[in-house]
Amino acid sequence: MKRNLTVQLDESTIKKARVVAARRSMSISRLVSEEIERVAKKDTYWQVAKKTALKQLDQPFHLGGATLHSREVLHQR
Repeated sequence: MKRNLTVQLDESTIKKARVVAARRSMSISRLVSEEIERVAKKDTYWQVAKKTALKQLDQPFHLGGATLHSREVLHQR
């Protein structure tokens, strides 16, 4: 379901939007709609990436190398 949205912009921004929309062969309404959809999608991807990264930080990283021996083993004579 699509709904209308009213946005107030200053005249210079509207003129620039008209030029951009004309270059892309679309209406200002479509330009604004697509840009809002793009920003919303990007934010969704960012939220998922953030959640994944935070989940991975809960698990320790194996940085390679061998298992460390205990102090007693290292100092045996």
